[in-house]
Amino acid sequence: MGENIKARAGIAVAAALLLVIIVRFFGRKRANVIATTTDIENMIAALDPASRAAVLARLSHDGVDVVKERLGR
Repeated sequence: MGENIKARAGIAVAAALLLVIIVRFFGRKRANVIATTTDIENMIAALDPASRAAVLARLSHDGVDVVKERLGR
């Protein structure tokens, strides 16, 4: 009976450790995404109005193309 409790405790500890590792990994990925997004937004904001409009139009067009491609149209 004691071995069963030890095995369950060991599994619980391993699962908790794995959960901590996963949360930290995705936390770092999320932080990288936020930093990259902020950098891109700052670069776009620094453009003159005509260039900014052209960049946003291109990004919008590319986004539409991606959606159409995924929908098979």
